[in-house]
Amino acid sequence: MGIEDSALVGIDIGGTKIAAVLVDEAGAICARGAVAAPASSGGDAMVDAAAGLVTRLAVGASVRAVGVGAAGVVDHRTGEIRAASELFHDWAGYPLGDRLSARLEAPVRVENDVNAFLLGELAWGAAQGADVLGVMLGTGVGGAVALDGVLRHGPHGAAGEIGHTPGYSDIRCTCGQVGHLETVASGTSIARRYAQRTGSSADAAQVAEYARAGDPDAAAVFDDAGRALTLACATVSGIVEVGTAVIGGGVARSWDLLEPAIARTLRTDAPISGVPLRIVPGSLGGDAVALGAASAARSHLQTPVL
Repeated sequence: MGIEDSALVGIDIGGTKIAAVLVDEAGAICARGAVAAPASSGGDAMVDAAAGLVTRLAVGASVRAVGVGAAGVVDHRTGEIRAASELFHDWAGYPLGDRLSARLEAPVRVENDVNAFLLGELAWGAAQGADVLGVMLGTGVGGAVALDGVLRHGPHGAAGEIGHTPGYSDIRCTCGQVGHLETVASGTSIARRYAQRTGSSADAAQVAEYARAGDPDAAAVFDDAGRALTLACATVSGIVEVGTAVIGGGVARSWDLLEPAIARTLRTDAPISGVPLRIVPGSLGGDAVALGAASAARSHLQTPVL
């Protein structure tokens, strides 16, 4: 499919990579690309890299609107980054939406990257129904929730963030508290827990390969992650009755190792409503955040954020 005269743009801004897609109204990708993220060089450098990527992708097309899924805590009303990890220099407080809009001369909508992931799966992916939880299992664990078909931000932009809910272990979390879901289900924690059990150093992808090869310690680490993830999803379902949880991020690529514990835990700890909870992997892969950002841009054209 060729690039249409007018296109929506979705951008996924992370700590190491900036990816972008141009899509049509049906969500079909007309062009995609990626560049290294100059996160240590400050917000203006990140905008320069993102704008340059979009400009190269959009040759021959006019950009109707731009959506961004950005790492960090985002004020979706203003497009400002409110807080960010230490990987990003000069990112907290940065007016990303305004700066990128000025560069591209197009309206820009900025969302947290996990919110964008869920928006993508809702618009064009695996999410079904009006009430859906999205979870990304990566370096950390992020969450987002849509109720009645609408992304729920919460008064401080933190709705759906189950990664830092407590009660899943006795391990200190990166945030300084103890026992959060992130200490069991993130890629970082999978590697750390395997090292604690075996004394061997391996990243989450390597631990997955060990598990598939029959390593019982590796299998146990993924089993713990799947059970904790399911308990967290069931808790959210019990409170707001979401019917589907869509899981993305790098750890979700090891779905074959997570799924047995997910299925077993859903049998023993199902939501009390009796309504089945579906926990499924996302279907958009590495494009999910960028596609969700494009969906947010489309919605922004229809109903601007007040």
